[in-house]
Amino acid sequence: MADIEERKVAPEVNGHDDLQLQSVEEAGSPATPKGWRYTPVRIGAITIVYASPPTQLVLVALVCFLCPGMFNALNGLGGGGQVAAAAADNANVSLYSTFSVVGFFAGTFANALGIKLTLSFGGLGYCIYASALLCYNHTKNTGFLIFAGALLGICAGLLWTAQGAIMMSYPPEGSKGRYISWFWMIFNLGAVIGSLIPLGENLHSTNNNVNDGTYIGFIVLMFVGAVLAWCLIDAKNVVRSDGSRVIAMKHPTWKSEILGLWEVLCHDSYIVMLFPMFLASNWFYTYQFNDFNLARFNIRTRALNNTLYWSSQIIGAYTVGYALDLQSFRRSLRAKAALLVLFLITMAIWGGGEYLPSVFIPRSELLLIPSAGYAYQRGYTRAEVTADSYIKSDWTDAGYVGPMFLYMFYGFYDAAWQTCIYWFMGALTNSSRKAANFAGFYKGIQSAGAAIIYRIDALDKPYMNIFASSWALLAGSLVIAAPVIIWKVQDTVPIEEDLRFSDESMGDVVAVAPVLEKV
Repeated sequence: MADIEERKVAPEVNGHDDLQLQSVEEAGSPATPKGWRYTPVRIGAITIVYASPPTQLVLVALVCFLCPGMFNALNGLGGGGQVAAAAADNANVSLYSTFSVVGFFAGTFANALGIKLTLSFGGLGYCIYASALLCYNHTKNTGFLIFAGALLGICAGLLWTAQGAIMMSYPPEGSKGRYISWFWMIFNLGAVIGSLIPLGENLHSTNNNVNDGTYIGFIVLMFVGAVLAWCLIDAKNVVRSDGSRVIAMKHPTWKSEILGLWEVLCHDSYIVMLFPMFLASNWFYTYQFNDFNLARFNIRTRALNNTLYWSSQIIGAYTVGYALDLQSFRRSLRAKAALLVLFLITMAIWGGGEYLPSVFIPRSELLLIPSAGYAYQRGYTRAEVTADSYIKSDWTDAGYVGPMFLYMFYGFYDAAWQTCIYWFMGALTNSSRKAANFAGFYKGIQSAGAAIIYRIDALDKPYMNIFASSWALLAGSLVIAAPVIIWKVQDTVPIEEDLRFSDESMGDVVAVAPVLEKV
């Protein structure tokens, strides 16, 4: 059924950009572009418009599926798939050190260079890093691995900032949770499939490092992702289903974007209260990948754990993303509820069951129950698992099921945390330019935290110390962020507020022509 109705389009129309196809009559408005990019193509029950936000988001998700998704699969093995974590730890320190600096300012580069170039250059760093790990497998060339890590930090800062700008500014306000969940599910599907590579390659191996075929597979897939980025179009050419456009700078210059970064920090200074959440968002990876998965399990079991971890992320992203878009409740109320739920699951997953094993169950049987983080961590130390006589666990061993479920809960939690952060930032702006700067702050601070904790791990600090720092930072950052989430997240962001940070006018971005809806 097709209905035509006359209306003026607000910044948020119906929040169902994914379910409806709308084209605008030729009325001379900015919402009537021509060309193949705006021609609807029907594939079965699905109608695709190439220059629409859903299609562009899927393309970005596929780039991340092939580049950082595969990197996550590789890193999730612990130590980059090596026997010991030291070399990969040092490479990660250089990676996240450069990432933290470049990422903080990457919004400026993304706005000035455009989406395609930023994402493609960013993707190349991932295949170079995987090549360095392959080289290290044969030469033990730590210098090249550290250089590749530093280069990847630059590339990743650019890629993730461009991705964040797309994910937060392209969707209608009522669909941001779903868009974030789509991205996170496709992106983590890359990690799931990527983790199946070492699982298949090492299924019958009881060794502790991966073989060459695993690294070669990752290199090829990452390169394909870098090339795929050129299929994207720039933000100025994206048109939503209601005919409205993404708010951006029509004529960005290096000067305007550098000044824009400063303007965001001055006008939206409240964003610094989210910095601790940004810092925490990658801090716990070191504990989970190196001090949990690598420390306790052989290579094939680590590969299985990795697959389950990233699969749980898909479930978490779907659950949380769609919950954040429940239209039965005002957005400001949903933001407060999300903050409370995050705090509760932080305490449950990282600290739940603290007293159960020590009071009711003998220490020797600790691995037989799916106890939560603190209880499990008390069962082993770094000195114990790094001893030459220590035999790493296999999935066939008794007591494996409990840690397996705990690791899956960690994956679910990570998706919930990242999805909420993106949604909170997306609820603060609809401007592509400001979203790019927010994403740059997020990835820069996040990477600074990762660099610090990877270095702490490389110094062989006790596992319990690293665990405790992760738990405390997660819980504490929620308390610090609470004022922003409670008082700054509005039910909608006025379009005038978004336009003040660009050189566009109302007529450039708002559709004023009749809309054809297909339902």
